[in-house]
Amino acid sequence: MNWTFRSDLPIYTQLVDRFVQGIASGAMAPGARLSSVRDLATEAGVNPNTMQRALQELERQGLVYSQRTAGRYVTEDTERISSVRKTVARTELRRFLAAMNELGYDKDEIINLFSEEETTHADPGM
Repeated sequence: MNWTFRSDLPIYTQLVDRFVQGIASGAMAPGARLSSVRDLATEAGVNPNTMQRALQELERQGLVYSQRTAGRYVTEDTERISSVRKTVARTELRRFLAAMNELGYDKDEIINLFSEEETTHADPGM
């Protein structure tokens, strides 16, 4: 995971966002065991309390669950993961559309630009 942090947001919210992105994208598989709080904090270069707070938020969101002596795991609730994936996608789409609107693009221009880019950078995997 990329552990570069911005200075304009609390670190724990950035940690939550990174985990959400990993879970939504499938980089963190359903049922996968997470490393310990201390190991994750060391890897990310953050205070263990900050990592603990982020993981508690993920538990509150239903994306991670704890087993008392076995650690934390990514949820196996595929419907929850799918819902979060869609939410993340919508957030990114809104961000993109806002940026395009600031540049003065209307809906038809955005669609045309997208079509041009899709044709230019055709990816057989898409």
